[in-house]
Amino acid sequence: MSGEGYREVLELLREFSPLVQALPPRAALVQVRGARRYFGADAARIAEVVRLRAVARLGTDVRIGVADTWAVAAMASARITGPGGVLAVPAEQVPGFLAPLPVGSLYGLGSRQAEALRGFGLHTVGALTQVPPGVLERILGKRAGRLVAERARGIDPRPVTPRGLPSSAAVRTGFARQELDGPHARAALLGLVVRLGAQLRGRRQAARSLCLTLQFAGGTRWERSRRLTEPSAHDEDLRTLAYRLMDAAGLQRARLTGMVLRAEDLTAAEAVTRQLSLDPVREARLTVEAAIDRANARFGPGTVRPATVPAGLAREPLPAAAGGV
Repeated sequence: MSGEGYREVLELLREFSPLVQALPPRAALVQVRGARRYFGADAARIAEVVRLRAVARLGTDVRIGVADTWAVAAMASARITGPGGVLAVPAEQVPGFLAPLPVGSLYGLGSRQAEALRGFGLHTVGALTQVPPGVLERILGKRAGRLVAERARGIDPRPVTPRGLPSSAAVRTGFARQELDGPHARAALLGLVVRLGAQLRGRRQAARSLCLTLQFAGGTRWERSRRLTEPSAHDEDLRTLAYRLMDAAGLQRARLTGMVLRAEDLTAAEAVTRQLSLDPVREARLTVEAAIDRANARFGPGTVRPATVPAGLAREPLPAAAGGV
């Protein structure tokens, strides 16, 4: 799902409930207790209507898990095969749903934690409920063990907290070996600019400032922020400021191991005043930028990119947020 499609789905969900919590890049939580009374339907039926409207109006299919808790709903959505579907897990069916699942599918459990549990012969979620919580705390640590013990039993008291798209966005890249080549480092930064700009435009957001973090051999870091002249999500504006930030670092022959570019103090794109430009070059670039966005939305991120951006950098995946609905 593109950033634009994700925003449209969030807006569709708000037609059913004001309690929508965005979990970028592709997930969200919805509290439908009030909607059940309003529509006179249970949560599973409302989920079916949401899916139908998403397909009919947006051309986007969605996977929806329905349950009384955040964690069980996320695991239900993860069990749906194909591009979309609805899987409801009533409260009385939660133990039977969770018990046979592989331990690695428990919501919030990391791969290393799952491997540690398997090392003690705990291969399913049901097996986690057969040992005292103290055993899990000794294996995973007190806090993580307690959470795992609760979620294995379907316990997750976290509420749905209304939240829109985040007020910042970040992209990062690392170098396979310490980078000494200034031009190559600048090409890597351009790759981050392209990804960040596409992400902001997909969300229909604009940045008021940029923050560049450079990571060096030995674990040291350099970080600097600067504000844009006016909020923008256009590659040209982001690139100009990002290059100024890198120039301020005075790298010379510094040994870079990675960099992070963050857009901060985000605002809705529709709130940004579009100034008419008398610069035909800039207007042409904006036209090309919009065409590139359409091509990448149709054929995949990085299909069209600036010639100076290496393919590997343009196609590097964005950090994904855990969760599901």
